[in-house]
This record gives sequence, structure tokens and C-alpha cells, in this order.
Amino acid sequence: MAHAYTPGLRVTPYAVLRRERRLPLKGRVLVSRGDRVAPETVVARTELPGNVQTVNLASRLSVDPSRAPESLKKPIGSTVKKGEIIASARSLFGLVTQNVEAPADGTLESVSHVSGQLIFREPPIPVEVSAYVEGTVAEVIPDEGVVVEARGAFLQGIFGVGGETVGPVAIATSSPDEELDRGALKPEHRGAVVVGGAYVSYDALMHARSLGVAAVVVGGFDDGDLRRLLGRDLGVAITGSEDLGLTLVLTEGFGRIRMADRAWELLKGGAGLMASVSGATQIRAGVMRPEILIPRSSAPDTAEEGYGTALDVGTLLRVIRQPHFGRIGRVVELPTELVQLDSEAHVRVLVVEFSDDGARATVPRANVELISS
Repeated sequence: MAHAYTPGLRVTPYAVLRRERRLPLKGRVLVSRGDRVAPETVVARTELPGNVQTVNLASRLSVDPSRAPESLKKPIGSTVKKGEIIASARSLFGLVTQNVEAPADGTLESVSHVSGQLIFREPPIPVEVSAYVEGTVAEVIPDEGVVVEARGAFLQGIFGVGGETVGPVAIATSSPDEELDRGALKPEHRGAVVVGGAYVSYDALMHARSLGVAAVVVGGFDDGDLRRLLGRDLGVAITGSEDLGLTLVLTEGFGRIRMADRAWELLKGGAGLMASVSGATQIRAGVMRPEILIPRSSAPDTAEEGYGTALDVGTLLRVIRQPHFGRIGRVVELPTELVQLDSEAHVRVLVVEFSDDGARATVPRANVELISS
């Protein structure tokens, strides 16, 4: 019998990964090729130009704009402190002295004799890039950053929100089909990557944030609660830049979905170990997945790579495109003929029966990925 093949999420006890760590603009690389780095190691640093403020000296001092430059107490290019007098002038026949104070720490950048405006620049904003994962610097990108090679257990989720974080793995439920509720979250989970089972509610997630949990990893989450969490509809944007106070990674999809055994066992085996977690996801192209990496120095004897890729009747899968994004089901038909979509493209499709309500839908094969039971 012929088989179709489709990609699945990577869930493997051992993988070798490379992660590029690059500054937003040129700066200074602080490590060398071959250096060992921890997740919190700063590998590169630069400074963004400080914010600019304009100060109308002519108006503030009641002088002609042409006299604004001579009112300065320090030359252009000087650094000053907030509240320090930077310009002064006398008015009313020299009886009154008007002073202008620095609005913040910064530098006197320029002054116009035409407008009487002073350009004041605040101090530069430091930007640092950390290694994010434990590993070795495999490549140095001059003046920009590095590529870090990491080895360990690796798991990709279906969806995530929130940025990069690091913490020890803590298993908070007794099984992969149990809900992660408020009662399972403890003060000792502060800074941890908390692994639940099938589901976490919005209330429990907010409780985790109040405890200072670094990340929550569960099978599913309500899409309505996701809108509530983000304060907006997700659309097709790339996630990962949200400032939520913690990172959320879903291993299966939206709703109450039992975490796959393979994912559960991998995370359970990493309990107590430090993990690097990213919630960054790109939905439309499926080219970016949330991830969890638990470092280990060598491959275990039973190491094997991810999920299989054979697609056949009965195969368990997940839909990764709208309008059925995140839903789980099994293949019930694999039509051999091409089907024309609304876009007029002719593609191969499959018929999936969804696990939650037994409904069936015809879905392009490129819009699904295999999962493990």
C-alpha cells in the first residue's frame, strides 16, 4: 500500500541543535569559538542610541533664538545630570535670571541659532544577548553574535506564547491526562518550568504567574482564554515577544487534550534538570515552533528521533492550519485524486474524524502533522 508522508513535531531524547544569537545592530561579541556557555551567559553586547528630547531655550529663557547657543553653561558634547543647570540668561534689564535644567541624564547634542532649540540625547540603552541554551560556541559572527551548539532532550510544541526563559523542570500533575489546577501550583515552583497534563485554565495560569513560574507546559488551553491572555485575537503574527510574565507552551492543541505519552515521558525524565524554553511560534508557514531543550552531554542508549512520518488510515494527527487549527483526529480516508481548493490550487487531501465531537472534515495533507499517542 502506498503511503503519504507528513512532518511531525520533534520529540526526541537527544538532539544536536544550533541556535543563532544575534544583536539588533553591530556591537561587541564577548565569547570565543569553543567556549562553554550557560543559558544566562551574555554572549554579545551593544548600545542603542538614547532617546532624543528637544528643549526650546529661546522660549524658556525669553531670548532671541540667535542667542540660544551662548546661553549654554557647557559646550556641545558635554554630559550632564538630571536637574543640572544647562543654560541661563538675564532678562528685564538684567534684573531676572532665567535657568533651564537638564530634563534627564544625557548629552548636549546640538543647538540651533535659528530656532533656539537644544537637542538633548538621553544615555544609550544597553542591549545584551544571552546564550539561551547550555552549550558550546560553534561559530562567532563578528560584531553581531554567535551560534551556540546545544545537545539534549528536545521537544517541540504545537503552539506557544511568551519569550525565552530558563528554569528547572517540575512535574506538577500525576498523569498526562490530568488538569493542571491552582492546587497543584506551589510557592516552590517559582522560577520553574512547570509541566501539567491535559489542560490549564486561565485562572490557574494567572496563579502560576503570581507565583513567579517561568513557564507552563501542558497539552491544551482554551482559544477563548488565549484571546483573554493576549488582549487581542492572535491573527497570523509570530508569537514570542509578548510580555506575559511567563511562557506558555501547548504540546497538543486547543481544548482539553491529553498530553502525548512520548512528550510526557520525555519531560518527566528531565524533572529537576534545567530547561531552556521558548514560546515563539509562527502559525501560517509552520516554520517556527515553541521548544523545550533539556541539556545532556551524551545520547542515551535508547535515543531515537521524533515521531514517525507515515500517513495512513487510522493515523493520529493534528491540524496545523485554520479553520481547524489545533484539533486532533484520525485519518478515515485518503483520496487519491487531487481536489481543487477555494484558491484554485489542486492538492491532495485527507478526511479526518475529530476526536472531540466525531465530526469529519476534508483537509489538505500539507495542513496536518502526525502525533504520537
